[in-house]
Amino acid sequence: MFKIRRAKEVEPTAPGQVKIKKRSKVAGVMITQYVEELPESMTTPDFTQKPIALTIQEGKLAIFRAVVTGNPTPTVTWVRNDGEMDEERNITVFDATAGDYQLQMPDVAADQADTYKCFARNEYGKAVVTAALNIIEVGFKKSKAMQQSRTAVRETPQDFKKALKIKVDMEAKEEKKTEIDERFWELLMSADKKDYETIYAQYGITDYRGMLHKLSERKIEREQEQSKVVERLCNLKPIELKADGDAEFELEMSLKDPKSKIFLFKDGIMIPFELDTEIKHGLKQVGKKFVFSINGVDPDDAGLYQVEVDGVKIFSTDFKLPPVEFLVKIQDVKAEEREDAVFDCVLSQPLKKLKWMGKSNPLEQGEKYDITVSEDMLIHSLVVKDCLVVDKGIYAAVTGQASCNAWLIVEADNDPKTKGKKKACKTTRAGGGGEELLKIAEEQQAKNQIEREKLIAKARAEAAAAEAEAKAKAEAVKAAKPKAKAATKTKKKTDKKAAVEDGAEKTEEEEEEKDEKEDVEGEVPAEEVADAEEEEPAQEKRKRVREGPLVPDTVIDPGVYFTGGLSDVTAIIGTDAELVCRLSSEDCDGVWYKDGNEITATEDICIVKDGTYRKLIIKNCKEDDAGKYRCEADGRKTEAALSVEDPPRINPDDLTEFRKPVTIKVGKDATFKLSFVGREPMKVQWYSEGEELFEDTHIRTEKSSSHSCLVLTRCQRKITGEIKIRIKNECGTIEAITQFVVLERPTPPLGPVDIIESSSTCIEFKWRTPKDNGGSPITDYILERQQLGRNSWKKLGKIGPEPKYRDADVDHGRKYCYHIRAETDEGISEMMETDDIQAGTKAYPGSPSQPKVESAFKDCINLAWSAPANTGGTNLLGYNLEKRKNGSNLWGHVNPPNEPITEKKYAVKDVVEGFEYEFRVSAINISGAGKPSLPSAFVFVRDPKKPPGKVIDLKVTDSTYSTLSLGWTKPTEEEGVQDEAKGYFVELRPAENLEWGRCNSNPIIMSSFTIMGLKSMAMYWVRVLATNDGGDGEPQEFNNYIIAMPPPVRPQFTDKKMNTFMVMKAGNSARVNFNFQASPIPAIKWLKDGNPVGKHVTVSNTDTSSQMMIAAAERHDTGIYTIIVKNLVGQETSSVEIRVTDEPKPPGPVELEETVPGTVTVSWTPSPDEKKDDRLHYIVTKRDSVKRSWQTVADHLFNNKITVINIMPGRQYKFRVYARNDMGLSKPSESTIWEVKRIKGRFNKKTFSLTLPATNNCSFETPPSFSVPLKMHKSPESYECYMSCAVTGNPKPHTWYRNSISLNTNTNYYITNTCGVCSMVILKVGPKDTGDYAVIAENPLGRVDCSTKLVVEGKNTRICICYILNFTPLATCLNNSLFSPSFFGLG
Repeated sequence: MFKIRRAKEVEPTAPGQVKIKKRSKVAGVMITQYVEELPESMTTPDFTQKPIALTIQEGKLAIFRAVVTGNPTPTVTWVRNDGEMDEERNITVFDATAGDYQLQMPDVAADQADTYKCFARNEYGKAVVTAALNIIEVGFKKSKAMQQSRTAVRETPQDFKKALKIKVDMEAKEEKKTEIDERFWELLMSADKKDYETIYAQYGITDYRGMLHKLSERKIEREQEQSKVVERLCNLKPIELKADGDAEFELEMSLKDPKSKIFLFKDGIMIPFELDTEIKHGLKQVGKKFVFSINGVDPDDAGLYQVEVDGVKIFSTDFKLPPVEFLVKIQDVKAEEREDAVFDCVLSQPLKKLKWMGKSNPLEQGEKYDITVSEDMLIHSLVVKDCLVVDKGIYAAVTGQASCNAWLIVEADNDPKTKGKKKACKTTRAGGGGEELLKIAEEQQAKNQIEREKLIAKARAEAAAAEAEAKAKAEAVKAAKPKAKAATKTKKKTDKKAAVEDGAEKTEEEEEEKDEKEDVEGEVPAEEVADAEEEEPAQEKRKRVREGPLVPDTVIDPGVYFTGGLSDVTAIIGTDAELVCRLSSEDCDGVWYKDGNEITATEDICIVKDGTYRKLIIKNCKEDDAGKYRCEADGRKTEAALSVEDPPRINPDDLTEFRKPVTIKVGKDATFKLSFVGREPMKVQWYSEGEELFEDTHIRTEKSSSHSCLVLTRCQRKITGEIKIRIKNECGTIEAITQFVVLERPTPPLGPVDIIESSSTCIEFKWRTPKDNGGSPITDYILERQQLGRNSWKKLGKIGPEPKYRDADVDHGRKYCYHIRAETDEGISEMMETDDIQAGTKAYPGSPSQPKVESAFKDCINLAWSAPANTGGTNLLGYNLEKRKNGSNLWGHVNPPNEPITEKKYAVKDVVEGFEYEFRVSAINISGAGKPSLPSAFVFVRDPKKPPGKVIDLKVTDSTYSTLSLGWTKPTEEEGVQDEAKGYFVELRPAENLEWGRCNSNPIIMSSFTIMGLKSMAMYWVRVLATNDGGDGEPQEFNNYIIAMPPPVRPQFTDKKMNTFMVMKAGNSARVNFNFQASPIPAIKWLKDGNPVGKHVTVSNTDTSSQMMIAAAERHDTGIYTIIVKNLVGQETSSVEIRVTDEPKPPGPVELEETVPGTVTVSWTPSPDEKKDDRLHYIVTKRDSVKRSWQTVADHLFNNKITVINIMPGRQYKFRVYARNDMGLSKPSESTIWEVKRIKGRFNKKTFSLTLPATNNCSFETPPSFSVPLKMHKSPESYECYMSCAVTGNPKPHTWYRNSISLNTNTNYYITNTCGVCSMVILKVGPKDTGDYAVIAENPLGRVDCSTKLVVEGKNTRICICYILNFTPLATCLNNSLFSPSFFGLG
């Protein structure tokens, strides 16, 4: 007995192979091992990530992904369980970046729903895994399929329990509600009605009615929210990709508040955008139209884009990029060092930018990499500039899911001449596609343009058809509604009447089934439903209430039942099939039925009872045996289907005969024939080397129901290879393979030849075998030779099958050319001609190294040298040594010319004591003597000298931060102990290093030396050693290290006059400069009132000065500033007080009060500047009605109250209060009129009256005049200049001029007028300030002027400025001025 299951793929096992089943770590993967024991480090294929079953909507992109391991790397193939794989609709891709194999099915259709298998094979085994693809049909096809499925359920008889079970399962499934992605609602609310079905299909939504109802509710809520910020919203255009590689979407809206903020989100994350459309995300507004743009679209820009206004969602659109593939992938590049490398690729769709990766790191445009894109955005290039060895690695181009990679190999420059030197950058480039890439890109661009035009035409046609269809549907629905209502009412009445007459009782399930059928019959397309949903509210279905329990509450013994039901079985015709089920009891018999008819045991049918198992065995299955089989026991039943398949089959003997290789000669005919059986119709295909063969002049096929024949006429060598036949029907596929060999004469041998030996006696060389031997092994090579300069060819004959030849019959120095032909059983090939080969080429050796004097004596000089790097290709025979006296031009041989020196050293004895000689050497090989070496250093012929002693009195004579000067006395001479010094070496060692370095390469004869290029303040050890011909003497060094710095100097200030007090107006800049001298370079620190200065204070330091600057001084900058200059020797400090103030603000209102008769108390509100300025005080003045002039009552008041005495009754008084600080007086605050009336006495007095004549008001105005004129000034450059003059007159306005140009509004000049003294200060005099200066005083009574000249001299000129003020003490002017006495030249 055999159990027949579903047919599986059966592969023939090669001789010596086994099939060992293995378990994978990944569930669902089946592994078959072909060998009993795996070699070391070898593994069978396996899946680390298997493809996942997909349920996807029709028209979408379906992708199966699998990750495979194994050594050697497995080959991955995809097959389909039912049907053949279409290469156009099923695309296999390997993603090198992710390392996964993909099966892509774009625009998937319903007929592609199937089970797919993925095979991974290598020579040690295979692994297979399956994955199912389920297709969700949409639109009218789906409704039709649902209707057919419901009808089929109704027509199939089911017992009550099974129906009940189905009912419970359906309710359980309905309870599981899947959550809908929020992106679905966002897209639906911003889309047109025509796009609803596409969005439904994208998210797998099938409940159209329910979704439309919820959509209308959400739209109402959204519109209510939008009405808060937007008055009008229309013309919503979804995002689309433009031809220039950018994308944009637009909408029109009227904002209630023009200041409302607009936000842009991508996949829920806010992204910045600017009004400039040239950046990545831009916004352009024209009136009420808003256009959002994405510049330079790349794969990362795909996603859901949303526009919000003040937190309210306005518009959503989904951006998807078209699939981009590589038409031409980047290729491996082999570049030389310091050469540019170019990677080029061509895309199938325009893309503004793709992602370049170098050794797993992203690459950007810069000095090292140059990334370019062609105008049509199809060709992308990466240039790796100035390649180095470290740039070697894998480079990749990535566009979303597609990617390609290639190696960059950098060959190092091993030229010994450039070793250790910086190599020059090369101008050549390696790699690049050239004109072929441009041609492919132009073809693809034309193809894209044609497709774009087709899509546009198709969209227009569809839009027109949809509009016409919509009109037709609207009219049909309008006409069909009355008829449908009348038909429904009539049918219900008829059904009800028939039910009453028959007396039939219907269950609640039958009623619901009837209602469902009515719903299906009356169902309309989704578009019409959507319109109906919006126009009229849906009517709720009536629900029937069940009366009484559906089943009795009593518990009944279930009896015998099936514990294991039948399973569908597929059997191949002619084999046995077995159906098995299992009961709960062994005693019950089972009855078998086929297609509803009971069957009994016959010769071909066996009914077996094995314990609780019941089996039905059908022997030698025929097509008639296929059908529905059912087993019943004790009222229970189970059924299954038996399918009998008849796949193509080949007789084993015929298959063995077909597999035998077929060998013919070129130009002959070949016939391949194979018989088979199987169910019709069968498709027969013939392949050669995997490429399908079709009928043409040299290919003919014959097909019948039982055999197929392939006839190949006039066969050529190129058709040699694998011939395969594939036979396929609806039940399966079978293949048979044979080898086909077409014999032909071989192709010529391959060159160029490699020269093994080229000497004066022989030439030996080798070559490569022919690319194609014509199907037969090489038996001989035939050679002939020609000597250069002759016309005849000498035949050398056959030399055997080895591609190598040694020619001993040659003349030294001659050149020869050879013809080589290959010979097989099929004939002789064409000849291959070699380049000219010279026998015994004369190659002279290179120059040996410069001879070195090992030792020198009065009668002998010992020399040594090293062999040349280039020996000329042969062994060296020896060396020739030459000598020359100092002052002579003639070289003489040391050794006889016929007796070369065999060693690389020699003792020269043919010398004269006291003379000076130099030597050179040349190498000799079979070709002769090469070029001589460089001459050695001159050497005296004398006995060696003793090294000198130590230098005496080594000392440092001078030092700076970068130099060090040394001095010493030469060492003494002692005969036989130490000889005279001929020169000196100075050696230096930084304190952190252990190795000494020489400061001079050649000995110096002076007894002093200056070391340059030292690091400031670094520590060094220094020593000096003497030298002569006998060698170097002992070094003399300092006992301690030396610091690179000048001699130590304690810090001291060099300014002869230093300011200690400065008054600045708020807002002006304050500068304080100190000059000093110190060594080593000191550390400088500035303090304000004992604390470090603030960050707004700028300090500039040099080696000899320091400057503190406050760019815009404020009141809080007032304080004492101290500079601390400190180094290793000591420190010095100096301070300056800076007071920052401003013109004071006037006091508040003035109040008067009499507390004691004859006095008045004057009080006022303090000035706002009182708390800011501790030097602010008040001045009080008064005026009475008699004197009519203002008199100072009190000055330097630091409180806000004063009592004024001597107040006379009968007079009127007015008081003024001024605030004063270092900058001057404020405006006055004036009191009201104060008057104390006279009190009449208690004694009666005679009264009288006096009439005074009327008097005119007294005028104090006077014309202007200069009491002290301007003086001529000479000022050094960069110094301060002060000009002043005294002016009388009332009123007293005046104006300063330079070269007839007013200076009153020029901020570079500070102008004041205090007590009639008009002054002007130039803070820093420059050459531009030279000129004529004038003061013009003018009032209604007259005008006067006064002029002077300012001469600016050099910086080193010093002048003395004197001021003659004949009416006011100088101290008073100093107190009333803004400036310190130093400005007046008084120190």
